[in-house]
Amino acid sequence: MSSSPPEFVSPAQQQKLRSGLDRVWHAAGFSFAGLRAGWDETAFRQEAIAAIVLLPASFWLGRGWIEVALLAGSVLLVLIVELLNTGIENAVDRIGPEWHDLSKRAKDMGSAAVMLSLVLCGGIWLAAVHQRFWA
Repeated sequence: MSSSPPEFVSPAQQQKLRSGLDRVWHAAGFSFAGLRAGWDETAFRQEAIAAIVLLPASFWLGRGWIEVALLAGSVLLVLIVELLNTGIENAVDRIGPEWHDLSKRAKDMGSAAVMLSLVLCGGIWLAAVHQRFWA
């Protein structure tokens, strides 16, 4: 039995054949491609611009590493959830444009996840601002 790779490997399978730094390098490229694709979404772009302001502000507002981690982490969580929501929406749209109750539920749940991450982020930031200036 030969251990040579098959003659044709689909593009989806090529990453699985890589190892070591080559795999890491290509995975990073896919990640940056995902960020570029996310940038095309208005909501992600708005949240990313807010993150450009909020991430440095978290180092100023936070009084210790735990507060900084909570402030910065909550901002990054919003971006992560927005990217996942966009992925869900794109996958559902890829299936077909017709209305289906399960498609609507999937998109609504993704939207709810974004909303909850924004509520969490807002709550953390409000608590930190209150603690810093009014407590």
